[in-house]
Amino acid sequence: MKTNLSTIGDQNESGPPSLSAVATEPITIAKGLEVKGEIIGSESLYIDGKVMGTIYLPGSRVTVGRNGRVSADICAREVVVLGAVHGNIDASDRVNISSEGSLIGDVITQRVSIAEGAFFKGLIDIHTPGQGSDGMVAPGISSANASWAAVAVQV
Repeated sequence: MKTNLSTIGDQNESGPPSLSAVATEPITIAKGLEVKGEIIGSESLYIDGKVMGTIYLPGSRVTVGRNGRVSADICAREVVVLGAVHGNIDASDRVNISSEGSLIGDVITQRVSIAEGAFFKGLIDIHTPGQGSDGMVAPGISSANASWAAVAVQV
């Protein structure tokens, strides 16, 4: 099942407002809700329930709340883990794992923050802008300026 968050709730002008009309508020999957399948869209997402499948929000922020339980690969601009994630994360900007957060999976990002007390098991690939996920530097960027690291970390 595919869910396109940017089109959920779109109605004609006499109907209720669309979800995209509230661009500053993230879409919330509340505690007690369970979603299985693909989540695709352009809105930010706050997860306090359970999600299993794939989350693809490449220009947005995904926050896994303290009650959130995610078994999914996540592709987003920014990922904040306050709860538990079991899956790989590909974040174009950054990943933040809080002191109460837990992540089992590999991370590809430009910046990562793992707080004291957090749990992380996996690999971290740090990429600079213009560097592809294969570790190759895009044309026009000197390989001397590209930093790359694959690190196994367990906190």
